Amino acid sequence: DVVETQEHYKSRWRSIWIMYLTMFLSSVGFSIVIMSVWPYLQKIDPTADASFLGWIIASYSIGQMLASPLFGVWSNYRPRREPLVVSTTISVAANCLYAYVHLPHSHNKYYMLTARALVGFGAGNVAVVRSYIAGATSLTERTSAMANTSACQAVGFILGPVFQTCFTLIGEEGITWKLIHLQLNMYTTPVLFGALLGVINIILIFAIFREHRVDDMGRQCKSINFEGEESSGQDEDAEGNIDHVAVVAINVLFFVILFVFAVFETIATPLTMDMYSWTRKEAVFYNGIILSVVGIESVIVFMVVKTLSKKTGERAILHGGLLVVLIGFFILLPWGKKLPNIQWQEIKNNSIPRITSTEMLRPFWSLEALQLPSNRTAEPVGCPITQSWCLNTPMIYLAQYITSDILIGLGYPVCNVMSYTLYSKILGPKPQGVYMGWLTASGSGARILGPVFVSQIYTHLGPRWAFSLICAVVVVSLLLLEIVYKRLIAFSVRYGRMQE
Repeated sequence: DVVETQEHYKSRWRSIWIMYLTMFLSSVGFSIVIMSVWPYLQKIDPTADASFLGWIIASYSIGQMLASPLFGVWSNYRPRREPLVVSTTISVAANCLYAYVHLPHSHNKYYMLTARALVGFGAGNVAVVRSYIAGATSLTERTSAMANTSACQAVGFILGPVFQTCFTLIGEEGITWKLIHLQLNMYTTPVLFGALLGVINIILIFAIFREHRVDDMGRQCKSINFEGEESSGQDEDAEGNIDHVAVVAINVLFFVILFVFAVFETIATPLTMDMYSWTRKEAVFYNGIILSVVGIESVIVFMVVKTLSKKTGERAILHGGLLVVLIGFFILLPWGKKLPNIQWQEIKNNSIPRITSTEMLRPFWSLEALQLPSNRTAEPVGCPITQSWCLNTPMIYLAQYITSDILIGLGYPVCNVMSYTLYSKILGPKPQGVYMGWLTASGSGARILGPVFVSQIYTHLGPRWAFSLICAVVVVSLLLLEIVYKRLIAFSVRYGRMQE
């Protein structure tokens, strides 16, 4: 029997590749400015502190969490092209708003918060993407397709800073298009580039994307979205046979994986500015280079991990990935005796006194008199004196930081892909749209709490507390993995329909 015509097969996979691209671009929309949000925020609104930075980064995921179920319901009743185009248009408009947040005379930080939240709202289309891919692939294709989707998402998160690094060459001032009050600099050009990619994505959705649906055997089915997944001819009783303990466990593990990577991305720029006395431009540029190398490393990992999983299994690789992430954050703990430079020590101004060791022992509230004069022209570098831990916490050496980046860049993509692969296999023949929505919400929640957590703990308690708590969270996730290890098997293997 002819399962599917060649023409239908090609059209179906062209549409799936457009979904891969959509997932990649939504991730790039988040990470393309991640290294420059903090220095840009300091420039446009001096009243913003590191705590507010956490809320700005978390706002993306808040928007995504709110939008995902809305777009998912929309896609069940109308052609999926509609929510895809509308969501991408929202992201394009939000990126343009971000490029103009410097114009208002006050409350600039709240305009930036709004822009990032709207970018996240547009990225809520990932629920539509995963729902489409689940319905447009056969059972044998689905695991690979879901793994490819998570790979595109992870690569987008990691490679976004590569584009940011290229745009740092424009500089902080850049050029100004006075006719439309547009500044093209290292902070605004990346989001405008993201807006351009969004426009290209919309064009491709109109030109190439088509509605397709196949059953578990790969046979073509009628694609009428208002029929929904529950009336697609699948056995509804199969839902009770899914191992929900394994499903919940993967959701928790995925939350931890996204949580620690959100912490990693959020803290990079403030940490390096504090520890190495980098200027805003240097922090964005150097971190961009480091994450570019990490991105190349991750692409290699994606190529290797699919082959490796066939020999060792997804569970063992997920376990190994979590261990690598744990080692990466453990290395980041401050171990030496040398203290970071304090901002007032770095400003070449004779009117700023040098502080003796006795004065350093004064309580935090007594250091207010040491603030820099308001009429300074040089950019302050080093660890801000308002962060009391700067006076007693050893610095994190550059070799520690780079080693940690390499290890986290190795462990994160492994964990990300293996989580989706295991999840897809555990769910089996049941339509996966609802369950994938849970996993998306889990990841969004992690991206909300991660930046807020690290910005609060890091600002008030310092890197030792922040990274120690992260290590503890990863250790707990490893214990959870050990407990449910034997339950993380494919649906068909669980019921003896095939060998593991």
